[in-house]
Amino acid sequence: MATIHRRPDTLTVGVLLAAVGGFLDAYTFIRHQVFANLQSGNVLLFCVEATARHWHRAFLLLVPIAAFSVGVLLVEVLGLPRVNRLVRRPLRLVLTLQIALLAAIAALPAGMPEQVTTVTVSFVAALQFSTFTTLRDSPYTTLAGSGNLQKSLVAAHQWWATREQAAARRAGRYASVVAAFAAGAATGALLTRAAGTCAVGAAAGLLAAVLTALIRQTRQMERGTTDRNPPAPPPAATR
Repeated sequence: MATIHRRPDTLTVGVLLAAVGGFLDAYTFIRHQVFANLQSGNVLLFCVEATARHWHRAFLLLVPIAAFSVGVLLVEVLGLPRVNRLVRRPLRLVLTLQIALLAAIAALPAGMPEQVTTVTVSFVAALQFSTFTTLRDSPYTTLAGSGNLQKSLVAAHQWWATREQAAARRAGRYASVVAAFAAGAATGALLTRAAGTCAVGAAAGLLAAVLTALIRQTRQMERGTTDRNPPAPPPAATR
């Protein structure tokens, strides 16, 4: 699988991204009764509508699924070596694109067709899902709670059975991500009911914080590499 993000995420980044994931799911469900993150809900609703022969509603549910698929494929393309040579900072590009798209949605008038929002949010969610996949040393997702909850419980049981401190740390990290997803969903629900379309601007702000954190991490790593490898002294002058 191609990748544009070669470093594992810190807990801070994982928590911020999980909050974004919960926020976007609450936002699109409250406004349009669709799930724009992971597409299981939309596939289910599509099958329900199709079996009831509600073809128009079924077709509309295919639109966010298609947008999500395009986002996944875009990350794969950006991770190809020949594309990577042309795009120097693909991770920053993807995050900037996410921020810009969510900010654009926040600026839309309230009467815009729901497909504009659902397509855009599904595309943004796919970029996040495909890019951020590892928390420290463990796989995770920032768009759903069930997988992270299962991993947290398994790690907690492993700690209880073996008293292995690494398992306790994993359980704590996963639990933090689950809590952040829930907090993001609650905040998204409250802000969406209060502010409507422009509420999604808060998710753009959280992604901007993620971008800032990643840029700071990169600079610290580059500075550390420079400190460990000081430039060679100039050759002594010959007489």
